[in-house]
Amino acid sequence: MASSDEEATLSIPSLAFVAFLSFFIIRYFISSRSTDTAVASQRAGQRFTGAQVEQVAQMFPQLSRRDIMWDLQRNGGSVAATTERVLGGRGLERAPPSFQPVIPVSTNAVSTAAIASVIPKAAEPDLITRYNLQSRISSKGKEKEEPAPATGWAANKDKRQEMLQRRRDEMILAARRRMQERDQEACGS
Repeated sequence: MASSDEEATLSIPSLAFVAFLSFFIIRYFISSRSTDTAVASQRAGQRFTGAQVEQVAQMFPQLSRRDIMWDLQRNGGSVAATTERVLGGRGLERAPPSFQPVIPVSTNAVSTAAIASVIPKAAEPDLITRYNLQSRISSKGKEKEEPAPATGWAANKDKRQEMLQRRRDEMILAARRRMQERDQEACGS
């Protein structure tokens, strides 16, 4: 016969340990299953980021963002594959009406657009002011004639620089003359 000493007994500390261990085992299996379903739903859902859409849209502004998102969705978010498709002349397929993407917001693009709309660009001076050519224009708006610069290439670096600056000034003044003539023709017509 079996004695009472040989029977297994369960004590409170051992029960607490088993409960504690089973809690963490169950928690591990539940959390890994929910993580797997989250990853699977993400794979089944959107496969691109706002930065990828923005990158393709900057390269090809003629394409609609919806079509870009559709192509990125189909090829797993590969910007290179989308770019190759467009550059290859095949273009992008139109997104079906059933495709309703969650439009990713690129914080960089939003902040850049917001800053650009708030901060006005400083007005740059015209070329006459920028290159100090006011002295070459008389008070009547006509240009003062100067002797033609010497042609050819000078051996001295300073002479070459001066000659190139004179050519630049002449080109600016010639463009001004053409613009004034065009304005006079438009007003005279």
